[in-house]
Amino acid sequence: MTKRQENALKTRQKLLDTATDLISSGDFHSLNIDQITKATGCGKGTFYTYFKNKEQIAYEVCRNLFNRIEERMQQMTDRSFLERLAHYFDSFMIEVERYGINVCREWIRCVIDPNLSPENTDNIKWQFDVTMLQKILEQAVQKGELKKDTPICLLTHMIICELYGMMTCWCMSDAQFEPKDWTKRFFEAGMPHVLQNYLTKKEK
Repeated sequence: MTKRQENALKTRQKLLDTATDLISSGDFHSLNIDQITKATGCGKGTFYTYFKNKEQIAYEVCRNLFNRIEERMQQMTDRSFLERLAHYFDSFMIEVERYGINVCREWIRCVIDPNLSPENTDNIKWQFDVTMLQKILEQAVQKGELKKDTPICLLTHMIICELYGMMTCWCMSDAQFEPKDWTKRFFEAGMPHVLQNYLTKKEK
């Protein structure tokens, strides 16, 4: 990589980091590109070199947010199924809360109807999460932690719907609902009962 390419990546990341801070601390709808460039010390032309608009930055913030979960899960090959699943629940909400409720609200607004955002790669977010969780469950079956007849598709959608519901409740309650806390409560109180017929003796 040339020095010019390195500087370009640093500038792009600086714009992304600055926009993330501004989105997290304020109202996304009132945020404008002038604020982002002024806080970054870049001109508008520089901004448009890397991003089409402020929405594109919000999309990327959210993509990075959820990509971290997959990276963490790939590093947990030595953990038990329940440990991996608990970590998935916890990581999901850590990343959701990391940038604050305003980023979460914007992400939900952007992906609630993927057909309205043809250029938004987050329109595959649902399938991304479904696929990642399915892998976790399938690996548990392969390792003998879950029985072979475990209804992976059903469990996947039950869990994803629960996690998405936590996010939505957080936004609707104006942050009075604590998603990370309630996600932990749900896992501890609900998942053992949901999984009890599918866990092998080894996991029990």
